[in-house]
Amino acid sequence: MKEYDFKSVEKKWQDYWVENKTFKCDVYSDKPKYYCLDMFPYPSGSGLHVGHPKGYTATDIMSRYKRLKGFEVLHPIGWDAFGLPAEQYALKTNNHPEGFTTKNIDNFRKQIQSLGFSYDWDREVNTTDADYIKWTQWIFKKLYEYDLAEIKEVPVNYCPECKSVLANEEITNGCCEKGHIVVQKPMKQWVLKITKYADRLLEGLDGLDWPESLKEMQRNWIGKSKGAEIDFVLANDEEKKITVFTTKPFSLFGVNAIVIACEHQLVEALVTKEQKEQVDAFINKTINQSNLEREELNERDGVFTGAYVRHPLTNQLIPVYVGNYVLSTFGTGAVMCVPAHDERDFDFAKKLDLDFIYIQEGNEKVVINEDLTLINSGEFDGLKPKEADKKIIAKLETIGKGHEKVNYKLRDWIFSRQRYWGEPFPVLFDDQNNIKLVDDEDLPITLPHLQEFMPGKDGESPLANAKDWLYVTINGETYRRDTNTMPQWAGSCWYYVRYLDPFNKKQLVDPQIAEKWLPVDLYIGGAEHAVLHLLYARFWFKFLFDLNIVSVDEPFQRLFNQGMILGSDNQKMSKSKGNVVNPDEIVKSHGADALRLYEMFMGPLDASIAWTTDGLDGAKKFINRIWRLFQEIEIVDKQTEVDKILAKTIDKVEKDINNLAFNTAISQLMICVNSLYKIKAMTVSQIKDFIVIISPFIPHIAEELNCEILHTEESLEKYSWPTIDKSLLEEDTIEVIIQINGKLKGKVEVKKNLDKEELIKIAKEKVAQLLADKEIIKEICVPNKLVNFVIK
Repeated sequence: MKEYDFKSVEKKWQDYWVENKTFKCDVYSDKPKYYCLDMFPYPSGSGLHVGHPKGYTATDIMSRYKRLKGFEVLHPIGWDAFGLPAEQYALKTNNHPEGFTTKNIDNFRKQIQSLGFSYDWDREVNTTDADYIKWTQWIFKKLYEYDLAEIKEVPVNYCPECKSVLANEEITNGCCEKGHIVVQKPMKQWVLKITKYADRLLEGLDGLDWPESLKEMQRNWIGKSKGAEIDFVLANDEEKKITVFTTKPFSLFGVNAIVIACEHQLVEALVTKEQKEQVDAFINKTINQSNLEREELNERDGVFTGAYVRHPLTNQLIPVYVGNYVLSTFGTGAVMCVPAHDERDFDFAKKLDLDFIYIQEGNEKVVINEDLTLINSGEFDGLKPKEADKKIIAKLETIGKGHEKVNYKLRDWIFSRQRYWGEPFPVLFDDQNNIKLVDDEDLPITLPHLQEFMPGKDGESPLANAKDWLYVTINGETYRRDTNTMPQWAGSCWYYVRYLDPFNKKQLVDPQIAEKWLPVDLYIGGAEHAVLHLLYARFWFKFLFDLNIVSVDEPFQRLFNQGMILGSDNQKMSKSKGNVVNPDEIVKSHGADALRLYEMFMGPLDASIAWTTDGLDGAKKFINRIWRLFQEIEIVDKQTEVDKILAKTIDKVEKDINNLAFNTAISQLMICVNSLYKIKAMTVSQIKDFIVIISPFIPHIAEELNCEILHTEESLEKYSWPTIDKSLLEEDTIEVIIQINGKLKGKVEVKKNLDKEELIKIAKEKVAQLLADKEIIKEICVPNKLVNFVIK
């Protein structure tokens, strides 16, 4: 018997697919379209580990299946190649990030091709290519022209170790992704006004086929809340006021303090001489903490400023504190402290020994009960909270001390990075710091080749050292380029659009192509991008919709987050833990098909499961078993039993593929192979159908069997997914229940539509012991359902 040589077979078909451009997409095709997308990889120096192919295999199975179903499939690949990790690695190893990134991409490409994924390599994009940078810069220009980009001095998250600004979303537990502590500092930055799209970003989630948990994460990040802005006038200066935002206007009579952020614009005006030293010390201690650290503080703390404001409805004096849990970037940078009915305020008041004012009788649980009426609330006593909200807001509006307000947790996107390895801004400054956009015909602005690209002190970008690049003379006037670069997210916000028309020199994308192919039908990637990439990409895409470049305003219709493949120690794979498995070694020892099969059979696609060699060995054995089966198979003219086996398998596998339930689809294929081994006789048509349905999962052996057994040189991509006779799905047997005196005593599987006499006879045999020595008074038989024996 001929052994299956997976190494030569897989190399043979991978070369064939590349040489023949088997998976090239015709975007002008009349076929129905299917756009299947991976979150494109960042080409790190360490290459792929076996966790990366999990999502890629899932999209490849779907892409191959959809082609067989008659769709024109766009399944592209590219590289998210700018960003901080490449630059940091380059600094450590004295490599230039450009050469380092090119080398990494070549390695990634080789690794991905060795796994047999059906990408259209002619559409490969790279965020660092000049043609790609041009259109990223063009989009930024448009954002500026439409007043969605501006330079502001804002408190930013700054990592002293990385020497770069980070967005809120890039910080975990007060640290950057490298684990360095992030501090707050004021800096002039480009910001994108994503907040102008907050409502659209919220509303758009409702129509998307995304995991509900992921949509909820985005809703929480946007954080829309309805309430009121209320003015508290300073007691010693009626020209000045502190405005607070609250979602609970009814709690106004429970206020015992106003707490402001350390960065609040009125801090200096509020602090008295007696309190200045204490306030300054507190601010110095707090100011270096990131916003996320301050939000997650276990200990609420603050210090009295020495100032008071007046209650807008009672005129009572209320003390003003500086607090560590109030953020200048959320709301107005000031909050009402209502300790009797808010846990955060409760902790703060306990720490500073403040009084509590209860506004609900019998409610001392530091929460608001919507069904209890208010007390200690003046003319609003006896009202429930929601009713009181409306009336208090109306009263405040009447006296000019407040108004209804919708607020968002979402902040504008800090878009500048003080790094070298990123897209330069298409911006020039004259000697008065007035902004001039670079003309379209002068795009792209590419990076100068710097040998030294260490960030400067106080966050200055290394591009400030590129003197020949830095200054530009236009019509006799000298301009200075912006030395900041865009964040890595810039390129990943729109790459899925460029895949549609990657070589268009005149347009970002041909609108007619975009109209047909967008939105993406299926997008698979890691859950770690739930807020960052997906929120930013949706914002940019909605802006492209507003520019009439795309004809829909959501980019990704269906989204799925694959689970991680953990190390054998059940921990996330990382070099530091020493638990990384290299797919190159697995391809050598077991083959690409075995790796693909194992990763899809491990469990549900969204589950995180530990790697085992046993499972991999099992996948290889199953592939060899398929090969042996078709070395031994007898080709016959008719085989009715196989028709039924294949019909059930085709139906089950098709349903499971559409549900991304690949593990159960593979389980059904294993059941099918077991059944076929018992028969070992199939028609040519049946063999073809079996080869077709395994091909999305294990394409190399499928192509080889097609060539070897069916003696054709034609690739499986020319075939169609098999259709089935639905009547073959009907079961020949049925389960009948057996009762004695109406009580269930057993079940039996019998042929469908068995006559009554035969059915009663089988049922009697099944419960013979229970009927022994009993007199049967009556026999009740309902064919295909039940038999009931009535006995004394």
